[in-house]
Amino acid sequence: MEFIKYIIDLLLHLDVRLNDVIAQYGTLTYIILFVVIFAETGLVFTPFLPGDSLLFAAGTFAARGSFNENYLFFILAAAAILGDTANYWIGHFIGPKIFHRENVKFLKKEYLERTHKFYEKYGGKTIIIARFIPIIRTFAPFVAGIGSMTYSKFILYNIIGAVAWVAAFVYAGFYFGNIDFVKHNFSFVILAIIIISTLPGIIEYLRQRRKSINT
Repeated sequence: MEFIKYIIDLLLHLDVRLNDVIAQYGTLTYIILFVVIFAETGLVFTPFLPGDSLLFAAGTFAARGSFNENYLFFILAAAAILGDTANYWIGHFIGPKIFHRENVKFLKKEYLERTHKFYEKYGGKTIIIARFIPIIRTFAPFVAGIGSMTYSKFILYNIIGAVAWVAAFVYAGFYFGNIDFVKHNFSFVILAIIIISTLPGIIEYLRQRRKSINT
């Protein structure tokens, strides 16, 4: 039980504990990062895993020589693409049954409904835009699968979004992570990234809530 708790805690806080993971697992950390990014984007019940902050942290450690930044980019972009693809097909095959149930233990229906509204507003571009918004990022491909979005169209948006998302955060970490302020306040920088990345989703939620109250 203690080992399970340790693994869960490690995955939830991998962005701030990445230095310890690298020291313990070395190059196997590439695989750990792949699995976490795949799960964060590909499993509809794990939107709480680190995403943006983990990519930035990984880029920072690449700048310190712990990773090859280009290998890191390709590995994590592949994880993001495969994750969204898996999520799309999960939504396509089992999503309709889940979406129409009132109580689902392993996910909140309000997340699905919020993503569905987001999808209606932005259409196929949601797959790209959602990459930069936690929670929405996890549910967008799932909802695309539910809505039977043409897969050839989906995979195009999927690849563009994954490449843009991973490149933006990994290379931001690589080029800015070694700035003295970032190095000396790394935990606060990671926290700031988490807060900033969740703001669009919070603002959209509050806007929709205010609209429903007014009507």
